[in-house]
Amino acid sequence: MSSQMNALLREKEILKVSNLSISFGGLKAVDDISFLVHEKEIFGLIGPNGAGKTSVFNCITQFYRPDGGEILFRTNRGEVVDLVGKKVHDIISLGLVRTFQNVEVIRELSLLDNLLLGAHTEYKSSVISQILRLPNAKRDEREMAARAEEILEVLGILNLRDVPAGGQSYGVLKKVELARTLMTKPRIIILDEPAAGLDDGETLQFAETIKQIRDRYNLAILLVEHDMRLVMGICDRVCAINFGRYLACDIPAEIQKNKHVQEAYLGEEESDVD
Repeated sequence: MSSQMNALLREKEILKVSNLSISFGGLKAVDDISFLVHEKEIFGLIGPNGAGKTSVFNCITQFYRPDGGEILFRTNRGEVVDLVGKKVHDIISLGLVRTFQNVEVIRELSLLDNLLLGAHTEYKSSVISQILRLPNAKRDEREMAARAEEILEVLGILNLRDVPAGGQSYGVLKKVELARTLMTKPRIIILDEPAAGLDDGETLQFAETIKQIRDRYNLAILLVEHDMRLVMGICDRVCAINFGRYLACDIPAEIQKNKHVQEAYLGEEESDVD
């Protein structure tokens, strides 16, 4: 069975969504959508409000169980698995993590401690070992702290490592949330509207951060975003959907010119993305 699953994803393919569908109260939120994400690719999913973008994300991460379809993912071990039916907390250990539209940090804790909380699935020592502060637990703590500091340095906020998260700018908190996902050594990160709440300068900086972590950590990024300049500026390919249905998938320049995408999503914003 494992070899059969592996044959369903070609080399350099990391995530394949096939014929995905889900309904709520008779309303089709996602209607037979398919797309493919390659390794080390920044892939955008766009569409107007209510198009079904977040529902697609929730199906991939199994917050929602789809009514139909297949979601194949190449794990950290190189194995191909169908995510449908997996438990939510198991998805992270396979190498797929996500952020949410609203930043969730523990404001009373330092930036470093927020990252360490995000690494709880990575600890090799048992809970008992950690409570008793046994040598293997201490070793885990040192390794996780070193990884957290390295990630904070890459994101340019190591100088804030011991500062409480509360009171930090929204741009910094977005980086903390992103840094926390990196603690799990993911193969793909799903970003739900990463530029929400950021001003133009912060958005440009965050775009560079996204490209930087893709290159530094050799991972793929799948994002939903309403800021078309961000999408068109950093994505390798873009998939457009509307009313839960597939419209087009192509490089940004072709998506910009696609008549159906312009009518469904860009509308009056068309001139903003040229």
